[in-house]
Amino acid sequence: MTEPAPGTQRPARRPPRPWIVFGVLIAIAALTWAGWREMRRRSDAAAAAAAAAAAPDTTQAGMRAVTLWFASADGDSLVSETRELQEQEGLHERVAALVAALDQGPLRRGLAVLPAGTSVLHVYLDDRGLLTLDLSRAFQQGFRGGSTAEDLAVGAIVRTIGDNVPEVRRILFTCGGAPLVTLGGHVPLDRPVGVHADGD
Repeated sequence: MTEPAPGTQRPARRPPRPWIVFGVLIAIAALTWAGWREMRRRSDAAAAAAAAAAAPDTTQAGMRAVTLWFASADGDSLVSETRELQEQEGLHERVAALVAALDQGPLRRGLAVLPAGTSVLHVYLDDRGLLTLDLSRAFQQGFRGGSTAEDLAVGAIVRTIGDNVPEVRRILFTCGGAPLVTLGGHVPLDRPVGVHADGD
């Protein structure tokens, strides 16, 4: 290899062309963006999995069609309404859900018959089918009406429970843990009420 003559300078190296530098920068930006997208995808997938795990399993809980009874539009008789309620396992929960639906009132035709705030405190079912139903004090204290309204309020509870809790044959009403002689002075409640027309 021939050495350059003394006193001569070697040719200077050319700086990298601008388009090469620009291409390298583009490649780095593309890799960074792809990495960010992958991290975002994994983060979104983890969040979706966590939300799915935290969501209640409504398919396992299940829904159940029930028959509820309300006053007719003219207020002189009872009319039925079919509604889907969440399935309940225990007796207390089943009866409490039915009374809560009655307290809510009809979704379609008819009129609510229970005093606002009526709820179930306790229930007890003996081996002869007698259900002791202890309702909140709002059931008695909030009642306003005559004999027809009283008959409809009691009848709505009796028929609703009788239609949806087949093991119940009679219902004894109590209120706030104390015996309930009558709701408004017309319908006697100091003895069990049969859930069927024959008083069975």
